[in-house]
Amino acid sequence: MKNLTGGIILIILAAVAVWMFWPRREHTPAPPLETPASTKSMHALKVTSSAFADNGMLPSRFTCDAAKPTSPPLTVSGIPVGTKTLALILHDPDAPLAGGFTHWVTFNIVKDIESGILTIAEGKESNGIAGKGSGNTLTYYPPCPPSGTHRYIFTIYALDARLPLREGAAKTELESVMRGHILGKGELISLYARPLRLS
Repeated sequence: MKNLTGGIILIILAAVAVWMFWPRREHTPAPPLETPASTKSMHALKVTSSAFADNGMLPSRFTCDAAKPTSPPLTVSGIPVGTKTLALILHDPDAPLAGGFTHWVTFNIVKDIESGILTIAEGKESNGIAGKGSGNTLTYYPPCPPSGTHRYIFTIYALDARLPLREGAAKTELESVMRGHILGKGELISLYARPLRLS
């Protein structure tokens, strides 16, 4: 019995010795995850109008207070290389509706190839596809704030693709589809308050 016990102890000691002195492979840490490429800063487009200054008052001829309201002229410059189409959204964030009121939606607009500039003449729609605004129209819907001064924000997007949208697409659809395709963006803000009318 003593021999058996001594044999077991010798086996255990031998196992411990082997474990202690057996050459070990050094642990090699896993390589760090590849750092994603830094996101390029969005190109700033310059959006102007010959009819009003940025953050200036919108002339009444472009609003519901005109006998025959028309759309304002717009010029977009600084369009980045690689732009395939542009999109336009005119939105009033101050409207008393959830999400504001959208007055103009157009997409798949093509810039002038020679000048690299987009020009939309007064009273004209662009060469793109018409989306549908909050007024359920496919054309420019003139501002008509119920009270106070509202902001009307013309936003232009430079995109690297032609969007697979049909005529009548809403602002939310456009914003969803063009995500990941935006090369540049520019804004022009106009203000408008309806004149006080004596009863």
